[in-house]
Amino acid sequence: MRRFSLWLRGKPMVADAILAAVLFCLEFVLLANDPVGRGGHTLYVLFAIALCAPIVWRRRFPRSVAAVVLAVSLTLTSLSWAMGDLSVEHPALLALPIVLYTLVAYVGRKAGAIYLIALTVDAAASTLLLQQPVIEGALLVSLMYALAWITAEFLGARHAYDEEVAARLQVAEYDRDRRAHEAVAAERTRIARELHDVVAHAVSVMIVQADGATYAIKKNPASVEPALRNIAGTGREALAELRRTVSLLRVEDGEDLPQHGTAGLASLVAMMRSAGLRVELELTGELDEISPSVSLGVHRLVQESLTNVLRHAGPNPKARVRVQRAEQAVVVEVTDNGKATETFTSGSGNGLLGMRERVAVLGGTVAAGRRSNGSWRVRATLPLDDER
Repeated sequence: MRRFSLWLRGKPMVADAILAAVLFCLEFVLLANDPVGRGGHTLYVLFAIALCAPIVWRRRFPRSVAAVVLAVSLTLTSLSWAMGDLSVEHPALLALPIVLYTLVAYVGRKAGAIYLIALTVDAAASTLLLQQPVIEGALLVSLMYALAWITAEFLGARHAYDEEVAARLQVAEYDRDRRAHEAVAAERTRIARELHDVVAHAVSVMIVQADGATYAIKKNPASVEPALRNIAGTGREALAELRRTVSLLRVEDGEDLPQHGTAGLASLVAMMRSAGLRVELELTGELDEISPSVSLGVHRLVQESLTNVLRHAGPNPKARVRVQRAEQAVVVEVTDNGKATETFTSGSGNGLLGMRERVAVLGGTVAAGRRSNGSWRVRATLPLDDER
């Protein structure tokens, strides 16, 4: 049973189809066993189908399903009144509170309140036209709709909490992968520096030895041989070190590269929004036509800034991201809502340092600090490659 329940959770339309089938079966059984003979009316069976069938698509098209079910209910009441059938026992009408629950849980309270007013009108019409007891009917309808609303509020809050937790876990995983990528890049930079030192040292020694051998070949030929052996040995060592270091710097084919450009910024902002950070994004100019290095730098600046806002901007954080391509540079500006804690950077402090290093490599400038209104702003200018 547990496996079946988990399977249904991943297939909502199947679960809703089962629910619709149960409602129709209840309605059909009642019609078939009705001593008055309503079971012989084909119209009631058709109305039962019209009430139950839309339940299958209630989560995909909640507003449309709600409108259809309400219209069928009003039509059914009118038909019963016209036929002189004053009975209101229709299990298929349970589709009404089910749809109310769906609107509140998946659309919002406003849509649910409007639909509840329409359901009240429907219930009043049914009570008056079919001459039903007012007090008993009102209590039953109120209890039924109140139960649907409360259930939607509880499950909707739980669903929203689960989504926020999942979004924050996604951001944490994304941030972990980013930091791992940056750690690898930093290690490769260290290896490149080491390679530079080794090769530069070896080449310098070889140049000095070659100059000395050239000078001594005429006056002291015997001293040239050791110098040549030293040059050969130094060259072999440098070549071996070069091969070893380059093998560490090779990138395997098919390695995923970070997504950047306007699509990457939109994806990053969407992820931050799902984690609870309200973000306004403003993009100006042909940002997809700049060089990959500058585009990736813009992406990393926005990424690090939004991560800092999410961590340190207090409750209900909000950020505004502006990326503008000017004639000779790209300007990136990220500001928060001015509700940061007293100490903005409570972590390792490497975020701002990493920003400055990345911008410095690209030949740009960056400024970060608190403004007079209490908000925190990061502003960077990255020159375009063709202008440098």
